[in-house]
Amino acid sequence: MSNWVGIWFQWVHDWGYPGIVILMAMESSIVPIPSEIVIPPAAYWAAQGRYSFTGVVLAGTLGSYLGAAATYWVARWLGRPLLVKYGYLVFCPEDKLLRAERWLDRYEAGGIFFARLVPVVRHLIGIPAGLVRMPFGLYSIMTVIGSGLWCWILAWFGGNLLGDQPELIHDPSLLLHVLRQRSWLFGGFALLLCALYVLVMRLTAKPASSN
Repeated sequence: MSNWVGIWFQWVHDWGYPGIVILMAMESSIVPIPSEIVIPPAAYWAAQGRYSFTGVVLAGTLGSYLGAAATYWVARWLGRPLLVKYGYLVFCPEDKLLRAERWLDRYEAGGIFFARLVPVVRHLIGIPAGLVRMPFGLYSIMTVIGSGLWCWILAWFGGNLLGDQPELIHDPSLLLHVLRQRSWLFGGFALLLCALYVLVMRLTAKPASSN
């Protein structure tokens, strides 16, 4: 994980705003790239003056929307039978698809917004939205709002966690040392994400059959 953090940190640095857009578009689709290792490093660079905080949030939001829109239209075009049969090839087995469908059926537009804040679910929610042909305008609005909030949270987190130490720019080993020192913040953040994920899984679990 330490090596991956260093690699993503450097990629965000070298590619600039287009890199943030591309990586977040991948993150918002079926490609398993955690946004937690894209936006926080970008926010760190913003704190050092390379980018702007607003620019990082906007680039992340745009990328998230593009990935989510692509997922929506691909799902709408392919149709449910094909996705149920071959979804496991793109990290979307039938059980996860069914959970996402139940989530969308229960919470509709609000579910799209909240899904953008929940790990795993945010990668999948565009699939059932496309399958049920949810109005794309409504889907787009809720996706942009939810993604914008998520990117702002991650940017604030990254800027406040790392942004007060400009010497980290030239010393990746020191960066990793600081990350370890402040790992309790990452741990708390991870626990919050896990709690949200467990909540969603409970809310969308299939009701037990009555005898």
